[in-house]
Amino acid sequence: MEINLLALVVAAASTFVVGFIYYNPKVFGSAWMTASGLTEEKVKAGNMALIFGLSFLFAFMISMEMQFLTIHQTGAISMVGGDPSNALPSFQAFMDDYGNVYRTFKHGALHGFLASLFFAFPMIATIGLFERKSWKYILINSGYWVICLTLIGAIVCGWK
Repeated sequence: MEINLLALVVAAASTFVVGFIYYNPKVFGSAWMTASGLTEEKVKAGNMALIFGLSFLFAFMISMEMQFLTIHQTGAISMVGGDPSNALPSFQAFMDDYGNVYRTFKHGALHGFLASLFFAFPMIATIGLFERKSWKYILINSGYWVICLTLIGAIVCGWK
């Protein structure tokens, strides 16, 4: 299975679109700043090129992993050592029957949502609890990742 680089880039970029809307002061931006203890001055003092550059890299890394969580055929390919040409004939029969099954935006969105619920939320909540952050802070940040991971999953799974 080939990696769809364009889908990965678009999925990673989608986190910026979601963040632009989600963290807008008219949505959750003001509540997030209050809950996180940030001020306008602290936000503006950051190295935005570094922050956005690394954020894109991290979102791209998440998108790379999400394709393995959402596209089940990659598991079948890994079972034959990554080279389908060396597989038994039964592998090709399997891929003929199931090669594009569950390769939909809906299926990817489901797995993205589940990843946010069972991976991202517990991680954010654990960090927030140890940092003595409020549940408001935890839920705002978790909500962002629920939307992002659902969207990333949809993009990388459904875009063929």
